[in-house]
Amino acid sequence: MKADIHPDYHFIKVVMTDGTEFLTRSTYGKAGDTMNLDIDPKTHPAWTGGTQTLQDRGGRVSKFNQKFAGISFGKK
Repeated sequence: MKADIHPDYHFIKVVMTDGTEFLTRSTYGKAGDTMNLDIDPKTHPAWTGGTQTLQDRGGRVSKFNQKFAGISFGKK
């Protein structure tokens, strides 16, 4: 392995949106720095099962739905 080509890998503190903290190793910042998360698994809809709305005002999704509205793929 070549010397001095890899970034410094050190411990940082991660603070989640609800205030909980944990230590992890990272190349972020300097040793002992704090990373405050804006989005984390406790709040993001991808992990919490929240709903997502698709805003399409007559664009591609609407054209697709109109074009393939009659296809059932075997469902009755």
